[in-house]
Amino acid sequence: MSETIAPNKVVAINYAVKTEDGQTLDQSKDGSPLNFIHGRGMLIPGLENALEGKSVGDSFTAEVKPEEAYGERHDGLIQTVPRNLFGDNEVQPGMQFRASTDQGEQSVVIVEVKDDEVTVDGNHPLAGVNLNFDVEVVEVREATEQELEHGHVHTEGEDH
Repeated sequence: MSETIAPNKVVAINYAVKTEDGQTLDQSKDGSPLNFIHGRGMLIPGLENALEGKSVGDSFTAEVKPEEAYGERHDGLIQTVPRNLFGDNEVQPGMQFRASTDQGEQSVVIVEVKDDEVTVDGNHPLAGVNLNFDVEVVEVREATEQELEHGHVHTEGEDH
């Protein structure tokens, strides 16, 4: 009987994730599956939920809505700030910066640059996006005590 995916199991998957219009966002590379400890928040909640109870050899598709992925887009996370906050740094649309906010450190993406002001977007780039996963489960096993203690999977021959 093969093991099923449950919290604190080491899982390896091959996957591809696409937008609704079919644009591939990410995928595991041939022969290099994604390894993780299930139930530790290493994946977006929607994908973790879809994996629960699956076994080696299972292949499936999962549609993950924004609320179980990177959240909905919030216009309040888009703001215009003085250009001088960036000092002498070059700023162009698409660049990412870490910003200190009332809620702590946050990644922002520059969306527009004017002479004396910069518009930044604190939404995750995939906020508001439905994600479609194609997944194949290639390994499920008990995590070692050391893996659970360290919070990540150790590859063969690795123990730090």
